[in-house]
Amino acid sequence: MAFFESEIVQEEAKRLFTDYQELMQLGSDYGKFDREGKKMFIDTMEALMGRYKVFMKRFELSEDFQAKMTVEQLKTQLGQFGMTPEQMFEQMNMTLERMKAQLEKTA
Repeated sequence: MAFFESEIVQEEAKRLFTDYQELMQLGSDYGKFDREGKKMFIDTMEALMGRYKVFMKRFELSEDFQAKMTVEQLKTQLGQFGMTPEQMFEQMNMTLERMKAQLEKTA
């Protein structure tokens, strides 16, 4: 079975995309959140990034040609910004750590 034909892969891709879209929409009001709301947003974003990392690792480990092409396309797209997938995740983590630090200052 091809990688993208897997019901599990399709379902997780759909959930990741939907969850990300909803979180970004919610995040547009981040400045209006109280302390607990900000903490919940950060925790949810961290969980989503963890899920995304696992999902991407599946692509990397797959022998499927389309999965390998998807990984290469991501590398190419990120390369246009001078970044690797690992650096992308590091940037996301650094941003979340800054948000946490800022939250601690307001405690």
